[in-house]
Amino acid sequence: MTNDPANNANHRRAHDGGLWLRHGGAAGLMVAVADTNPLSLHWWKAVPNFGDAISPVVLAHVSGRKVVHAGVNKADIWGIGSLLQVVKRAYTAKKDLRPTVWGTGLLHAVNGTQFTKHVNIALVRGPITAALLDLEVSRFGDPGLLISDVWPQDRSPNGKIGIVPHHSRMDDPVLVALLDSDPKYQLIDPRDPAQDVCAAIAACDHVFASSLHGLIVADAYGVPNTWLAPMGQSRLKYLDYAAAVGRAMPAPIMIEDIPMIDLPKPDAALSYQAGINACKDAVYASFPKALRAGGDA
Repeated sequence: MTNDPANNANHRRAHDGGLWLRHGGAAGLMVAVADTNPLSLHWWKAVPNFGDAISPVVLAHVSGRKVVHAGVNKADIWGIGSLLQVVKRAYTAKKDLRPTVWGTGLLHAVNGTQFTKHVNIALVRGPITAALLDLEVSRFGDPGLLISDVWPQDRSPNGKIGIVPHHSRMDDPVLVALLDSDPKYQLIDPRDPAQDVCAAIAACDHVFASSLHGLIVADAYGVPNTWLAPMGQSRLKYLDYAAAVGRAMPAPIMIEDIPMIDLPKPDAALSYQAGINACKDAVYASFPKALRAGGDA
């Protein structure tokens, strides 16, 4: 006979959603304790990129659990990113694992939506993603909007105009020329540590970004921002997000046109702040209780 508590009948456990149910006490009642197992999340990490790097940070904040990276076929949940075409390929057929989709979006249209029956869709990024997947839903949101709750920053504009290019355009000669033309222009490298990138965005007077999460993080911190042409990148994800927060999104501007843009005051309120707030509420409210530490707590 062993004295190992793990093998003792009074300590045998059964997993139920986000809770462990443990036999305990004189009456042998089932006692709920928080699930401390890590959540498995898939995020894109082939190239360092702060937009992807904040996905596990935000998930840990909302769930109260440790988050670990998982392969495509082993993730409990999918969060920030234009990753639904990857989900489609992985879940065309039903599997034992049924992951949760939480604020994820499409990069481009996909053929066939059968895969949506093999995953739990808690929330998608925006109405374009929803329409392309034939989802009749009325709330949307990108979890990246919660980053200001995870890493709060006092809004104190520093006189800089931040430029957040897509990581593939860092060496664009037009960008280099703009940065050299005036010290007020600040390059914010999306490959830098995520918390540093977010702090730099939050401090700027204005942000121009061809990085989607450059725009989203600026919105999260209330920083006026402008869409910069995402050369060679799909534009669907930008329009999907903009539609979710009710933001008018005209054609993006070119880098060379930045000096001619009439900028709003650094402390000007975002005209679509109500839409941002609604999306943040949706992101929080849609997170499955069963995945939180403490389950239904």
